[in-house]
Amino acid sequence: MTVANKIQASFDAQTMMKTLGARLIYVANGECEITAPLLPGSLQQNGFGHAALTFAIGDSAAGYAALSVMPEDCEVLTSEIKINLLSPAKGDLLIARGKVVKPGRRLVVVTSEVFARTGGEEKQIALMQGTMVPVQS
Repeated sequence: MTVANKIQASFDAQTMMKTLGARLIYVANGECEITAPLLPGSLQQNGFGHAALTFAIGDSAAGYAALSVMPEDCEVLTSEIKINLLSPAKGDLLIARGKVVKPGRRLVVVTSEVFARTGGEEKQIALMQGTMVPVQS
């Protein structure tokens, strides 16, 4: 099984991502992109995308970026992740782009940037940094 197929199968098993309408768009060595539409059920009281949506897709994009550099018999779990919310999530679609900053055998440092897209224009709404921990599957 290729790394991309393993990650797609893992993503497809996440019921949370299905609930959010999220899609796995891109996976490469140390990188991942996930999108999610701003649906009525994922908005907060002011009509912006809820921070939980931003966090969920950002965390998953960072985690799958980490998984892409792990041995085949490993999975990853988030040990810690921090989010800076830079701007309200306004638009049609959120895009999370995760990448590995430093891979390691016991810890993988990752980042994720989340953007809101309106039409063809993107605006960064969040910046995340965290640590993923490899676990044997």
